Amino acid sequence: MRPKPGRTRAPQLDALAVDDLVDGSLDDLVPSAELDGLVFRGLTVDSADLSGSRVRESLFECVNVAVLRAPRATLRDVRIEGGRIGSADLYDGVWESVRVSGCKLSFVNLRGAELRDVAFTDCVIDELDLVNASASRVSFTGCTIARLDVQHTTSTHVDLRGAELREIVGVTSLRGVTISPLQLSLLAPLLADTLGITVEG
Repeated sequence: MRPKPGRTRAPQLDALAVDDLVDGSLDDLVPSAELDGLVFRGLTVDSADLSGSRVRESLFECVNVAVLRAPRATLRDVRIEGGRIGSADLYDGVWESVRVSGCKLSFVNLRGAELRDVAFTDCVIDELDLVNASASRVSFTGCTIARLDVQHTTSTHVDLRGAELREIVGVTSLRGVTISPLQLSLLAPLLADTLGITVEG
């Protein structure tokens, strides 16, 4: 008999000392940047390139970016609050102790990324691509995700119970994910179709 899995573990997020942060500017948002202890508030830009950057203990508040490029970027102890991001290329990055809250995100490409202790709260996400990603202690609370792609994703303690999911690609890669009974019933037809099961009354 297989042992019962333990309870789903929530993300472990370190506190961010907001009062100690220094104001950042558009000039700081460049490839291979070293951003440490900065706060960006109310910025609106057509595009930003943070490719290969390292961002630590920083806050992005009400920042609106039409096109964000940040592949291979490392984020640790980062908060992203409010604002809107159109297209976000974040593949092959590392996220650790990151909270994204109250954001509207059109397309989020986290292919091949490593996510540890990441919380999405009250976000509207049109498409979230986690193909080939590694996710540990990742949660979604009060979120709507129109399309979630988890093909070949490695998941541990990934909690989807707080998300409204409209489409999932890669249901056979959901091992390590926690869902609610209602979500399971909604997924049943997709699971049956994927596994070639015929359901007849």
